[in-house]
Amino acid sequence: MNPLEHELTYPLGDRLPEPGNSIEVAPGVHWLRMPLPFALDHINLWLLKDEIDGQEGWTIVDCGVARDEVKVLWESVFDNVLQGLPVLRVVVTHMHPDHIGLAHWLCQRWHVHLYISMTDYMTAKLWSSAGKGSAAGGESAVQHFQRHGMQDAESLEKIRARGSYYVTLVPEVPDQFVRLRGGESIRINGVDWQLIAGYGHAPEHLSLFCADKKVLISGDMVLPRISTNISVFNHEPLGNPLPAYLDSLDAYRPLPADTLVLPSHGKPFKGLHERIAQQHAHHKERLDEVLEACDTPKSTMDIVPIMFKRTLDLHQMTFAMGEALAHLHALYFAGKLRRHIQADGVVRFDRT
Repeated sequence: MNPLEHELTYPLGDRLPEPGNSIEVAPGVHWLRMPLPFALDHINLWLLKDEIDGQEGWTIVDCGVARDEVKVLWESVFDNVLQGLPVLRVVVTHMHPDHIGLAHWLCQRWHVHLYISMTDYMTAKLWSSAGKGSAAGGESAVQHFQRHGMQDAESLEKIRARGSYYVTLVPEVPDQFVRLRGGESIRINGVDWQLIAGYGHAPEHLSLFCADKKVLISGDMVLPRISTNISVFNHEPLGNPLPAYLDSLDAYRPLPADTLVLPSHGKPFKGLHERIAQQHAHHKERLDEVLEACDTPKSTMDIVPIMFKRTLDLHQMTFAMGEALAHLHALYFAGKLRRHIQADGVVRFDRT
């Protein structure tokens, strides 16, 4: 267990929603839990009681991946939780497969619109198009990981074969959407939910905060047990996402200290301000150790075992490399590291 968890409070204790059912965590706010085919084996989804144009019903926040077993669980939710009322809209916090994967199916199933930021909608639409590849696989991803020190032929071939990774989990994205923007609000069942834009984890992630309920649907921006993945991938090879993420976290500081945080992974918790401070401290420690390691030239692959002291499967390794490179880039763009493309074609960094 992460010892920092002891600084957080879990109002529901160890309770978890039963498959195909929900737990009401605040008035009109229901918690669902769906399986994922990864080491991170679940995602939390949310149902909000709603009314639009006089029609009572529900708003869904985030969708799960496009797999038949998840559709079956959703059908159970419709039978067990909706009280005979329809889904009125689908809100997606960001374009990662576990969040948007079933958006097309849900919107089609209920004849409703998808609500999402424009940047994440366009990215999902592009990546779900056949043959486009993604950060997770395909030839562009192979070249990116090679450039940053991955040399294992078997791993590279597996990454090459994963060019269809995104489209497998997100086979379609709705052709229409309703644009959400940070700084605005969405009115759900007569109360406003403030939209908070976050960067670094996804192109334009949106969290939802309801002051009336003191509830924050944080998506992946604030998680209780694990750190949000902040990565540089092949589609933005000179990206600098870590400062963007840390700056985004500060947008949550004005929220009340007793806000109930509803994360996409882990359990609902209180202790938002503590978790923000923990994340800043965590990344400062990682930056310090990466800077020290670069007393001699290091590739991204060299940095991975310094930051991640556990065995990683290939899926985890791609994210670990992305995160290691994000820390290297933060130091490089801050003028603390130099960047060299050496004779073997591998990018290495050392102190200025």
